[in-house]
Amino acid sequence: MKLIIAYIQPHKLNEVKEELYKSGIFKMSVTNAMGCGQQKGYSESYRGVEIEVNLLKKTRLEIAVNPDFVQPTIDAIIRGARTGEIGDGKIFVMPLDDVIRIRSGEKGTDAIG
Repeated sequence: MKLIIAYIQPHKLNEVKEELYKSGIFKMSVTNAMGCGQQKGYSESYRGVEIEVNLLKKTRLEIAVNPDFVQPTIDAIIRGARTGEIGDGKIFVMPLDDVIRIRSGEKGTDAIG
């Protein structure tokens, strides 16, 4: 079992979800996040004052998958999120020791579904 965490551009969320659905991945958590990377932010003027904005809006996806779905999930995220420009995002794949479904008490791969 793996936990896939992806940071993507907020405007690419619908495209990523569509690609995930096409690949048979329907369960995910989505949160708004802020961060910076190679983009390093930008400058803007607000009421005549120059402001440096270095934390940019991102969307964080968390998807727990069984071993057979790791690569299809990664491929779907890349297909939906890639623009070829700096700031497309990152995908992190982490081992997942255990999963427990609260409702039924199922554990492991059965709990992921």
